[in-house]
Amino acid sequence: MKSEQLAIKGVCFGEVLWDNLPTGKQLGGAPLNVAYHLNKLGIVTQMLTRVGQDRNGDELIAVCEELGIPTRLFQVDPEQATSTVEVHIDEQKDVTYEIVYPVAWDHIELVESDVSVIQQADFLVFGSLSSRNDVSYHTLKQLLQVAKYKILDVNLRLPFYSKARVLELLGYADLVKMNREELGIIAQWLELPKEDNDGKLVEQVMQRYAMDEVIVTYGAAGAIYHAKRAAISYHFHAYQVDVKDTIGSGDSFLAAFLSKRMRSNAGAGIAEIMGFAATLSAFVTQSTGACPSYDAPTINHFEWIHYLGREEVRSD
Repeated sequence: MKSEQLAIKGVCFGEVLWDNLPTGKQLGGAPLNVAYHLNKLGIVTQMLTRVGQDRNGDELIAVCEELGIPTRLFQVDPEQATSTVEVHIDEQKDVTYEIVYPVAWDHIELVESDVSVIQQADFLVFGSLSSRNDVSYHTLKQLLQVAKYKILDVNLRLPFYSKARVLELLGYADLVKMNREELGIIAQWLELPKEDNDGKLVEQVMQRYAMDEVIVTYGAAGAIYHAKRAAISYHFHAYQVDVKDTIGSGDSFLAAFLSKRMRSNAGAGIAEIMGFAATLSAFVTQSTGACPSYDAPTINHFEWIHYLGREEVRSD
């Protein structure tokens, strides 16, 4: 058998930061979380970002290296600070964020050697939050011109997004992940019929932007995968776990999905792919922070003990 997982390589673009939690600071940023899990799952994934020339930046790079996240594409900004976010968790374990602006990752520069890396990578993961500042936004658009397979993680954080930029990014994407609220906002922007159900809304978005795949997440209700080419939607319900916090659960879902999706020649069907994504997401939700430590036996055992009672629905 060929070492396919070593041949697959990706890049995540965008924010890296310190989440200041009630229990202390934790590494964070949606694309960084995705990169962490992809590397844990055997797909070498670079992180293209920018940190400040400060203590927080030095610590962030050191922790990434300890966690196995490649840092050779990290840029260091002599003026802007490393990003920090104040995280608040309520009694229902729901999370809100106070995001500082501007910070170092708002100023990711276009470097010719980075363009070459993107051209050679199998996929590029990017989030809408990285479009909030002109510098990183224009860098991202240049990279999207040369990327092979483009995955957009919609991440609408008020007041750090604009209708025009998010809709433009949709036009580049091959695969999009969003939650139900974000789907509703996008549908409203596109003036889609309010009476349409989520499935019809997704279908119209996919047609409008000629995208192949969409994942809509529903928190404790799981997620639905929509595929244009196969003309299916597939619902996998979330595993019921004791929630510690929901930080990074969607990021881990996306990473786990991609880890299977990018190995599609290995024969994994959508049930297996979605099941694995739900498993890792549930594990992260019952852990503290977005990047808990784990290995393959841990996840396999976790999946086994939560397997009973699962539900999934496929509709043609």
